[in-house]
Amino acid sequence: MLEMLFGGNPYDILRASDAETAILLTEGRHVDAALLDLQLPGMDGLSLMKALRSRFPQAQFCIMTGHGRIRDAVAAIRGGASDFLEKPLVPETLKTRMSRIHEIWRLQKENGRLREEQEFHFGYDRLVGNSSAMRSLKGFIKRIAPSDTSVLILGETGCGKELVARAIHKLSSRAEKPFIPVDCASISENLMESEIFGHVKGAFTGADTAQPGLVRAADGGTIFFDEIGELSLQAQAKMLRLLQEHEVRPVGSAKSLPVDVRVVAATNRDLAKEVANKTSREDLFYRLKVLVATVPPLRERWEDIAVLATHFIETLKTDTSVPREISDEALKRMETYEWPGNVRELENAIRRAMVLCTETRVELADLPPEISADPITAVPLAGSLAAYEMEAIRNALERAKGKRKLAAHILGIGEATLYRKLNEYALRSEAKAS
Repeated sequence: MLEMLFGGNPYDILRASDAETAILLTEGRHVDAALLDLQLPGMDGLSLMKALRSRFPQAQFCIMTGHGRIRDAVAAIRGGASDFLEKPLVPETLKTRMSRIHEIWRLQKENGRLREEQEFHFGYDRLVGNSSAMRSLKGFIKRIAPSDTSVLILGETGCGKELVARAIHKLSSRAEKPFIPVDCASISENLMESEIFGHVKGAFTGADTAQPGLVRAADGGTIFFDEIGELSLQAQAKMLRLLQEHEVRPVGSAKSLPVDVRVVAATNRDLAKEVANKTSREDLFYRLKVLVATVPPLRERWEDIAVLATHFIETLKTDTSVPREISDEALKRMETYEWPGNVRELENAIRRAMVLCTETRVELADLPPEISADPITAVPLAGSLAAYEMEAIRNALERAKGKRKLAAHILGIGEATLYRKLNEYALRSEAKAS
């Protein structure tokens, strides 16, 4: 009767006439709600609820009880039931009560989704972008952050490698401890070892006092070596010891000191090639590349350019700033520009535009000349509109490096229209899906 009553509702229904059958039916399944009778053959309803709650702690329970068993109903509520009904059951009342339980379930699912989304974005406040490439990177960061394993971040200059390192730190159990960035390219080779690993008093001329070094300053937290390929081979040997033994030996000391840090390193170099050329240690390279996060260049995630540009306008604006948005013409040019300097170049372009802009929005003329210059060369009409259209499509595909979605965006047409044109002009071999 109950199965028939709820048959037209959006529920997957399991039916059991006793507790033992109910337990067997729910093996390997997920249960969100259960309607239980107190009086069951064998195990009673309260014992069944307890057994199911241990396996499905988020489930909602509604208890059915006969007349005069209010004391049992109260016990059921205290035991974790969401509701109880007195027999004989009134179908409409039962439907209303189950609808209420369904709404509780829906709200729990929504709250869980929002909480997961909040956790997903926590730590990414400056790692802006919702493209598939960035969502994949953020998902990878979330998976590896709880570990203490070292991480190697690969990516071009200006793509945000330090932001990735900071996100890994903020999502880890070390978040309350120091995050120490080390720019290996900016430290002179003579001072590199003492700056990073510390030195004892008198270790060299001018070492009047002992210094702990950046690694020990990061104790308990994360140390980020930016452009690790710039380290000398001797410093790389000490780095390997840090990774393997979790200890450092200050310059001039015969004693190694224990240290608890997570090492995150980044480079824009091809470390495999550096190893082959004997300019980087092979053992260090393989120790670092256990977890590798690759940051995509901006030209490969053009969908994020509008979001990033808006983000920079918001973060860079002052009380005297004029622009609040970007014109469609300027944005389209930005989305088709190559951005060799990646996100850093985009930030600087917006910074420049906000200084020069005299209107309420950034116009094409406010962008740097290398971006605002029209990259499209004039295409002569070869006697027909079809020839011009075909050449325009080829031009867009070339600029988009064959990516159909970006080419359609450049042309100002839908992807389906472009696909039809590709078939019409037999150009499908020159395009790819994304």
